[in-house]
Amino acid sequence: AKDLDERQTDLKARQKDRETRLATETTRKLTDKSLEELEPQFKEQEEALKELRDIIAGLKHKLSENAAAKKRIKEKQTAIEAQKKECRRWENLHELIGSADGKKYRNFAQGLTFEMMIGHANRQLQKMTDRYLLARDDAQPLELNVVDNYQAGEIRSTKNLSGGESFIVSLSLALGLSQMASKNVRVDSLFLDEGFGTLDEEALDTALETLAGLQQDGKLIGVISHVPALKERISTQILVSPQTGGRSQISGPGCGELSATTLAIEAG
Repeated sequence: AKDLDERQTDLKARQKDRETRLATETTRKLTDKSLEELEPQFKEQEEALKELRDIIAGLKHKLSENAAAKKRIKEKQTAIEAQKKECRRWENLHELIGSADGKKYRNFAQGLTFEMMIGHANRQLQKMTDRYLLARDDAQPLELNVVDNYQAGEIRSTKNLSGGESFIVSLSLALGLSQMASKNVRVDSLFLDEGFGTLDEEALDTALETLAGLQQDGKLIGVISHVPALKERISTQILVSPQTGGRSQISGPGCGELSATTLAIEAG
């Protein structure tokens, strides 16, 4: 009970002290100026406050507009980047095949076909020789070079090939071209006009073995040549013999029927 009395006394003393301080603050003047003097200042400060609030409102509006503008700019930047990407795609396409006269496109399309033909030709060439492979010329994409495997892969122009080598390369290209054409049109016939006279015995054997393989695949191979060695290697022959008066006589399988038909036409 004694402790409670002491605490109560202490609280009353503190309350009285607070009341005294409050009374002092209430009666104390904050300024020596009168109300009449303060009113103009108050109005002035009130106007200044209003101006500041207007400025703040304007700044908030500008911030809102700025945020909207930033959003629009970001959207436009995204659209610009997409257009740049699309533009680069078209620039690359233009660089590859674009020209006013269409030449680049023709060269590109021809290059694709040329590349396919080289692939087919190389498969045929490997059957005849392991020395050469055909390759496109880097400087002239529609020109041919040969890779010489016997000379450590040296690349040189086909113009430097010997007659026999040129014949084998030409034959491989002809076979490659016929193989490409056969994808849409069946090519069952191949006629070769000369070129065998430039071959040595080994190259001639290789060429004839290749042609024999094509014949076994069901193709009709015709060879026009004056090389005597071919007569011994080709069993079915049609001979053309010169006659007087600038005429020629043909003889061989089916030639009799041809002559009879010709006579019938002339008689008619």
